[in-house]
Amino acid sequence: MTQSVTRRAFLAAGVLTVAGCGGVSTSGTGEEGAVDFLSTQFLPVEERQRFEKILSDHVKSAKVGFNPVDQSAFAATVQAQADANRMQLSLLGGLHGDLAPQRDRLSDLDDLLGGLGDRQFPGELTTLARLGGSTVKYIPWMQATYLLAVNKKALQWLPSGAKVDDLTYDQLLAWATAAKAGNGGKPVFGIPAGAKGLYHRFFQGFLLPSFTGGQITTFRSPEAATAWDYMKQLWAQSAPASTNYDFMQEPLERGEVLIAFDHVARLINAPKSKPDDWLMVPAPRGPKGRGYMLVVAGLAIPKGAPQADKAKEVIKALTTAQVQIEVLRQNAFFPVSKADLPGDLPAPIALEAAGVKAQQGSSGTIVSLPPVGLGTKDGEVGQIFKNCFKEICLDGRPVQGVLDAQAAKLNAILDEVKVPCWAPDPAGAPCKVA
Repeated sequence: MTQSVTRRAFLAAGVLTVAGCGGVSTSGTGEEGAVDFLSTQFLPVEERQRFEKILSDHVKSAKVGFNPVDQSAFAATVQAQADANRMQLSLLGGLHGDLAPQRDRLSDLDDLLGGLGDRQFPGELTTLARLGGSTVKYIPWMQATYLLAVNKKALQWLPSGAKVDDLTYDQLLAWATAAKAGNGGKPVFGIPAGAKGLYHRFFQGFLLPSFTGGQITTFRSPEAATAWDYMKQLWAQSAPASTNYDFMQEPLERGEVLIAFDHVARLINAPKSKPDDWLMVPAPRGPKGRGYMLVVAGLAIPKGAPQADKAKEVIKALTTAQVQIEVLRQNAFFPVSKADLPGDLPAPIALEAAGVKAQQGSSGTIVSLPPVGLGTKDGEVGQIFKNCFKEICLDGRPVQGVLDAQAAKLNAILDEVKVPCWAPDPAGAPCKVA
């Protein structure tokens, strides 16, 4: 039996080439006529190897040299080749936020999208793919999000009347509090607050939108102060070792925590050995609704690409239902096109698929994107949210004073980059904290 999943996707949220003297060193196939594919996705070695096998098995129209690099190298490489008028790359893969700054360097793909009607990409997603213009600049590739992973042992402390797959933030706090008390004073809730953890995405895409309806414009509002007061209370019921956790699947596997928030790709190993012991459920609802961050990646062709026609064939292959499901099966990124998910998916993937479907299909959702158009400043903006967590939750400083001081730093960055806001904040004029 198959499970049909149609994505109401929105979008956005990695690179190692060396750019210099207008030239770029990449690790392409070295074969004449090959498609050099630069991507911010699948940088970890195992993910790269699995995706390269997908390319080898399913792309028969061309040899593809896949080069995953971090965001800074991606931006520098594309800019260097474009500025030198010596484009060597034929295909680009990145998050919406990676591709948006490259808009003027990307080819129009209206004709290609027009031939992919059977993919049934969500309209919101193809609107995003125009990058604020009138023509399509990338083709949707895949998507991901963040969920709560729950070991069923924790259900014994779930508050009366609460539904694990439809929690409010107040219920999550009550649950974490009761679990800590029932577990002999040892907390069971955790977040990825380590040096490489994605805990800032929780604040940006989930907590603040749920309490304020925004991410940036409402950064220091009274509602934001309420959200951070809440976070301070939740942190008091959380595992202190969370500040050492980069990937929550590891402490979940070890039983150090029983409930955790993280990116789906960083939760996937937790239920591997005993999938029947686990649930993957939506993030909670707040006063404004259920805020959640959706991360969408796209495929683009740079202007002057030496193998543009072959790159289009690669895009066609990567957007078929078969390949979309294989990427889900191997690397835990979800389809952006309409796909019937098979019943033989690995159990952890099936758990996440259920959680993703429930989160996107719930009422009152507030879809958030990772920051768009910030380039090298993305890390600085992320650090602002991390600073708020440290000063409010770890150092115990007054909430409003912290928000006012960090808002000034955030506005200084935004004044420099002068980019429009991204969802859920209103687009238009350059983004700024009110």
